[in-house]
Amino acid sequence: MEGVLTPPRRGLLARLRLWLAGTSQEDDRTQPLEDAALALRRHGDAILRLAFSYLHRRDEAEDVLQDTLLQYLQKAPPFSSAEHEKAWLLRVAANLSKNRLSYWQRHPQEELSDLLPAENEDPRLEEVWDSVKALPPKYRVVVHLYYYEQYTTVEIARLLGKKESTVRSLLARARGLLRENWEGDDFGE
Repeated sequence: MEGVLTPPRRGLLARLRLWLAGTSQEDDRTQPLEDAALALRRHGDAILRLAFSYLHRRDEAEDVLQDTLLQYLQKAPPFSSAEHEKAWLLRVAANLSKNRLSYWQRHPQEELSDLLPAENEDPRLEEVWDSVKALPPKYRVVVHLYYYEQYTTVEIARLLGKKESTVRSLLARARGLLRENWEGDDFGE
C-alpha cells in the first residue's frame, strides 16, 4: 500500500528532486546530476544562444536548453574533455532546435515576437541582426557559430556533422545573401 501512496524514488526526476533538495543519499547516482549542473554553468549560455539563433524566441530556446540537459542526464555520455562536452551539448541543442522548426513547419501557428528593439541601440546593428535572422536556418546557424561563438570551420563541421567544405560553402553563401540585402543601402558608408 505504501508504494501506491508515494511514488517510487528511483526515477530520474525523483533523483533530481532529491539532489536539488540536498537530501539524496545515493552518492554514485548523484554524480550525473552534479555533472549536469556543472555543464549548465559552463555551457548554458552557449546552448541558449545557439537555440535562440535557430528559433528566435527566448522561451523556446530555454525549452531547448532544458531538453538538452535532460538528454545529458539520460545518456550520461563520457567525455574526453570540456570541449568535447560542449560540442556534444551544442549538437544536441542544434538537433532539438531543428526538430522544433520542422514541427512548426508542419503545424504553422501565429506567434507574437517577444523581441522589441532596445532603446539607444544602433539602428545599423538592428538591420544586421534582421538580415541574419532572415537567412534560412542552415545559413543562420553557421553564421552564428562562426561569428558569435568563434568556432572554426573545422569545429563547426564536427558540431553539425557536415564536411568542412560544406560549412565554408554555407558561410560564403550566407555572406552573399547578406551582401545582396545590403546592396544599394547606405549601410557601412
